[in-house]
Amino acid sequence: MIKSFFSKRVKILLVFIALASILFYIFSDKKVTQTIFELEDIELLSLSKKAKNSAIDQEKESKEFLKKYFLVWEQDNISISKEDALWGFSIKDVTRYLENFSKIDSEWLEKEKINSNFEEFNTLNKKAITIKNTNIRVFPTISPIFKNPETLGEGFPFDYNQNSLLKINSPLMVSHLSKDRAWAFIESGFVYGWVKIDDIAFVDDKFINEFKNENYFITIKEDFAIYNPNFIEYIKASTIFPKKENRYLIATKDRFMNARIDFIDIKDDYISSFPLEFNLENRVIVLKEFLNEPYGWGGLLTNRDCSSFTQDYFSIFGKLIARNSKAQTSFGEYIDLSDKSNEEKKRFIKNSAKPFSTLVYLQGHIMLYIGNLDGEPLLVHNIWSIKLKDKDNNEKRQIVGKTVISTLEIGKELEEYDSENSILSRVLGVTIF
Repeated sequence: MIKSFFSKRVKILLVFIALASILFYIFSDKKVTQTIFELEDIELLSLSKKAKNSAIDQEKESKEFLKKYFLVWEQDNISISKEDALWGFSIKDVTRYLENFSKIDSEWLEKEKINSNFEEFNTLNKKAITIKNTNIRVFPTISPIFKNPETLGEGFPFDYNQNSLLKINSPLMVSHLSKDRAWAFIESGFVYGWVKIDDIAFVDDKFINEFKNENYFITIKEDFAIYNPNFIEYIKASTIFPKKENRYLIATKDRFMNARIDFIDIKDDYISSFPLEFNLENRVIVLKEFLNEPYGWGGLLTNRDCSSFTQDYFSIFGKLIARNSKAQTSFGEYIDLSDKSNEEKKRFIKNSAKPFSTLVYLQGHIMLYIGNLDGEPLLVHNIWSIKLKDKDNNEKRQIVGKTVISTLEIGKELEEYDSENSILSRVLGVTIF
């Protein structure tokens, strides 16, 4: 009898907790979506209509893009210094944590230093290409590195061993291999670091001449599979493919790690000649491919962060910008707003920013301005969380974790909204193309 009574009580309690949790998340999402918008095509097209088709000199900039993309194949060695290549080891002076929450110690660092094999820096000097999407790591290991996994905004997904993501078909220059020969230290047109040796193949002049055929296409569809005849990879939007006759070129490798040309088919509506025309409809078509993509710090899990979204969005139209948010501000006219009030910042962005060709920058974050709706500037950005503060002044976070369209005051309607740490209050400036 007692057992039956408590079983019923437990069941009732569990049902109550489940319902409360569902209501909490529904209520939270409802509140957040007041400053996060899911716009209809007609609304996006209305915003895009106010953008200038001539904002990007596509002929000029796409040539610069391709020059940068293939630049490492024109080099004889890695262009960065050994000192820059060793930047990751600066963590010896700070506290960092591994996947099991243990602190990184001198023994771990020494092991990575030995395996990094920097005595061989710039001695292999072989040209290569990625044969799949691959992570660029700071150290030659898959182990994640966290500032503090128990602190807000310093655990998952912020793996500080994750530098970036390289897409399939990316040209590389290989400096040297790790001691265990499982990793290669590489430079690409946009980033450098360690990649798994399984993810690359070495190229020769014959391969390069065939691959660089001046007939380039770029994907405008996100996360579709390619086969030949077996599965090869899931393709990200903004991936470059040369085309020969009616098929697209990719690299595969033989058992000696030498690259060879192979051919695949891609649906016509998944890919475009490079660059895609920067016009009314295309700006919206491309934008919609990025919306709701999960947040991926440094390309973690092949997802994007704020700056890889903006980089890939403009890459499709032939516009070259850097990989990180701060560097991206130099690819246009930068206007400093750091000494302005919140109202002055909002007024300037609303009245002077150019839809679809303005980046809004704050430390560690960057957003694409797409126009105004009901008097509010709208931004597209891949954002992890909104900073909040509880009644005891303790920091909290509302997780967003994806690419969204929002106002400058995302989360303003939340009861614990922290106006002093809002997106708007932290805006430092804008870059207009």
